[in-house]
Amino acid sequence: MKNLFVTLLAGATFFNAATAHGAPFARVDTAPEFTGIDKWLNSRPLSMQGLRGKVVLVDFWTYTCINCIRTLPHVKRWHEKYKDQGLVVVGVHTPEYPFERSTANVQGAIKRFGIPYPVAQDNRYATWEAYSNRYWPAVYLIDRRGRIVYTHFGESAYQETEAKIQALLGEVA
Repeated sequence: MKNLFVTLLAGATFFNAATAHGAPFARVDTAPEFTGIDKWLNSRPLSMQGLRGKVVLVDFWTYTCINCIRTLPHVKRWHEKYKDQGLVVVGVHTPEYPFERSTANVQGAIKRFGIPYPVAQDNRYATWEAYSNRYWPAVYLIDRRGRIVYTHFGESAYQETEAKIQALLGEVA
């Protein structure tokens, strides 16, 4: 009986650890649309449907997150380096704190960080929820057919992410 109890306890502990550290979103064939966007900055409104045929990098960020700030130079570099080859970078600014909901504050951050690509202001977490996202920063790469094919959460994996961008851009549309 003691062995059964230990086995059940170990299984429950493994299950809890697996769910706590497992995949943060349910994979879908098609990337969700940008939804519930309060304001588009640096761009007219975009849609995933309208971006079909392009490789899309969706970057969930917020302007006071130090991890997000550290990833911005890489995201900006990918935008500059690959925009003419078919990469579209879309920043989805989803606020962590109430003051980050201010459009003026987000515009100030865009200017301060020199962000040239479109930024969707997702104050109601609608796009965040559509992606079942749980992290800042979070990168989702979407292929030309509109499918999520790569994700990365947090800092690092810059070479891996860039290699995936290059591979996706090299695929025939």
